[in-house]
Amino acid sequence: MSVPRIAVVSFPGNNCEVESLRALKEAGMEAVFFRWNDDRKKLKDIDGYFIPGGFSYEDRGRSGMVAARDPLMDFIGQEAESGKVVIGNCNGAQILIESGLVPFGGNLDMSLARNLSGGKSVGFLSEWVWITPSCSSDRCATSNWKGSMHLPIAHGEGRFTTRDKDLLQELKKNDQIAFRYCDEQGNISEDAAITPNGAMYAIAGICNPAGNVVALMPHPERTLSVKPYFASMKKWIEAKKLTGPQPERLLPMRNENRAGAEFLPAAHAHPIELFIDTVITNNEERTVEAAARRIEPSLRLKQLKYIPLKGEPSEYLRHIANFNPNKEVAYIRRGKILSRWNAHTKSEEQSSSNVLSGMSLLRRDEPFDRAGDSGICYVLNGIDEQKMCSKDLLEIFANPHASTLRRLS
Repeated sequence: MSVPRIAVVSFPGNNCEVESLRALKEAGMEAVFFRWNDDRKKLKDIDGYFIPGGFSYEDRGRSGMVAARDPLMDFIGQEAESGKVVIGNCNGAQILIESGLVPFGGNLDMSLARNLSGGKSVGFLSEWVWITPSCSSDRCATSNWKGSMHLPIAHGEGRFTTRDKDLLQELKKNDQIAFRYCDEQGNISEDAAITPNGAMYAIAGICNPAGNVVALMPHPERTLSVKPYFASMKKWIEAKKLTGPQPERLLPMRNENRAGAEFLPAAHAHPIELFIDTVITNNEERTVEAAARRIEPSLRLKQLKYIPLKGEPSEYLRHIANFNPNKEVAYIRRGKILSRWNAHTKSEEQSSSNVLSGMSLLRRDEPFDRAGDSGICYVLNGIDEQKMCSKDLLEIFANPHASTLRRLS
């Protein structure tokens, strides 16, 4: 029997391809490097897919959001439905969550949100953790090993979380929580010393109902001590080749009509609101717009930083950490009057800008520890209100399990 052939799928910004290729080869599999825009004929005889870590599309919008909506992921989703293995580590896990391939397929059921400890952001984490399989050994493609495994994490958004109050119980019932954080002895805990990113239920990785799609936040490819992880993947693929397609695991039906992304009530209008635009090209703005245009081709987007102020704008804008006049321009709105900040004279001047002309949305991400309702403002044009309420479109601007999206008055 031929060895399994695994495609390591690289999106712009991924940076763990070399480690992933090496780990797969050392486990006795053939690793094939595949760029997101390569000819798909190259995938003709592929047995599985490995989506590596890194910062696909520079995490624009949020980690994994753009790559998850690339047409290639539709193809990989079809391959997963046919039974082929799809593994995503770190950024790969973020892409799988955002694409809906895990936990149940087709819907944005969870978020890999900003790391938290004690309810406060802890920023980017780069350290070593322990994980252990928390499902049965034959449940998913990479869970066929015992004990604890020491491996690194490196992420800013790795906290498994959801606002679907029933989902965690469903994952437990279906044995889809594949890996959890633990100590060296295998004791699982949500304590920050064990689960430093604040993941609910100490979740480090989950699988889909069939077990062939696995999203794991830590990096087993970055250390030589985790060979059982990749050996499990090889055994799974070889077993499926020998036995052929298996009966689909029967699970309770998910409620497909459950709430998705939606507008919350309009944000409270503050007496003084600050909008910060960029003088240089805003690559995040352009990338998020391109992702949204796959759904609504006529849409035009402007992205601004939004800060409600209690004091005078001059006090906020004088700090370079808040505002860089060499590459940013600030607009101040008092009620319905919009002015522009003159960085040379340190004063407000009348503005005829149409920067806020359009439908304005305010995105705020957990943890909500910034002043007032600070966040990201999206100004949209070229689309009517009815189309704007499309769940798929709204979920480009905000993951409803870790962010809020409101209309700005």
